[in-house]
Amino acid sequence: MVTSITHLCFILGLSYYFIIAMQWYSYRLERIVFHYNRYDWHVFYFLVPLVGYYLLNGVVLSLFVALFFDLPFHMAEKNGQKTCLDSTSKAIFLFLVLATLFQDLLCTVLVASCLKLGVIIPLMVAQIASMFYEKMLFLSFKKEAQKKLMANSALKVVAITASYGKTSIKNFLAQILSTKFNVYKTPRSVNTIGGIIKDINNDLPEQCDVYIVEAGARARGDIDEIARLVNPHIAVVGCIGEQHIEYFKTLENIRNTKMELLHSSRLEKAFVHESTNVKGSESILSFGAELSDVEASLQGLSFSMLLNGVKESFTCKLLGAFNAINIAAAIHVARTLGLSIEEIRSAVSHLEGVEHRLQKIEAGGKLIIDDSFNGNLEGMLSSYNLVAQHQGRKVIITPGIVESTEEANRILAKKIDDVFDLVMITGKINVTILHDNIHKAQKIIISDKSKLQETLSEQTYAGDVILFSNDAPTFL
Repeated sequence: MVTSITHLCFILGLSYYFIIAMQWYSYRLERIVFHYNRYDWHVFYFLVPLVGYYLLNGVVLSLFVALFFDLPFHMAEKNGQKTCLDSTSKAIFLFLVLATLFQDLLCTVLVASCLKLGVIIPLMVAQIASMFYEKMLFLSFKKEAQKKLMANSALKVVAITASYGKTSIKNFLAQILSTKFNVYKTPRSVNTIGGIIKDINNDLPEQCDVYIVEAGARARGDIDEIARLVNPHIAVVGCIGEQHIEYFKTLENIRNTKMELLHSSRLEKAFVHESTNVKGSESILSFGAELSDVEASLQGLSFSMLLNGVKESFTCKLLGAFNAINIAAAIHVARTLGLSIEEIRSAVSHLEGVEHRLQKIEAGGKLIIDDSFNGNLEGMLSSYNLVAQHQGRKVIITPGIVESTEEANRILAKKIDDVFDLVMITGKINVTILHDNIHKAQKIIISDKSKLQETLSEQTYAGDVILFSNDAPTFL
């Protein structure tokens, strides 16, 4: 009979991989079952060990468990996906240990005929118990967040969503409004219901004029839940595209989910991009068509907007033509909140770029453009057009588009082939489709991203422009 120590070690090793996978998909069990990007890992780190555990016995099993116990830790370290010991993972580990020890006690004392201590039942019990525990905590924290929002009756809430560009809109709007108001925005790319609740409870200042909330989704109802939590006075729905198409199945489902942002009991004004196909009304303004004269270069961006029948011009230091639409959304909100055109124009001229989004860096005679947080087709193509203006050698590092269609990656590959001299393909998901559709450019496949810096040092020279385009997590 397997000893309790061997049994416990095996389950902890198995659960470590399980929690790594769960954390990447926000602890949504259905997502790691139906939408995981590395099913081969499920086989190697879960199914194979499980089969080995039930087939082997005695000393061989103990050696097998000792060998397996270390594997998920090596996998996590190699791929930069270490487990963050948050409250959920701690709860899962605690319930797992208790369930395992209780099962072992029953098998030892009451059911002497147990030939092999179970694995699946403790995992299931731990998952179910942690779900109930987390749900209770969630409802408590949610109520606390709602109470805090209602306590500041003067606070204006602006909520922003889009298939892509929402973080840029949020950051540009915060910079513009900060010239006149006390503004607070959700940090980095925090855009889930849990992250927003935590942000409100822990970091939203008591004295704040405007709270800008970014809302993201990977399933129907995600944005509706956020909208009913923060009840924004102003909603912005940016560009709609095929990001996360594997979750939503159709573009119409994506569009409908993004429009859930308007489910606010105190909505005063909504700005929706023309790609939403929503007709304007007194409270809903469709934007995008008012943009003209968009010119982007490696020196900056200029564009015009038709506002109240008057053509207004704006310039800034930001890179990328696609940023014009993001800034336009911020301009509409700023006007609604009372800023004058001149105040807005001045603020736009001083806009600072968002980190990892067409961020220009000069080093060793090379021009590096960090666009690693730009993962949509339109934005990536726009950055390639920008790089095409460079007179020297052009190098790109990219995994392609991770959460989109094969057709989108084919279009991307064709543009890469037209613009770049050297292509470094990272990740594993799109290696084949990119390799097969890039013909003229030199190609290097980087299977181990720890070797990327060495490869760049060997393969690039002074005068090159190097574009980091959509940096995917290492394990993709």
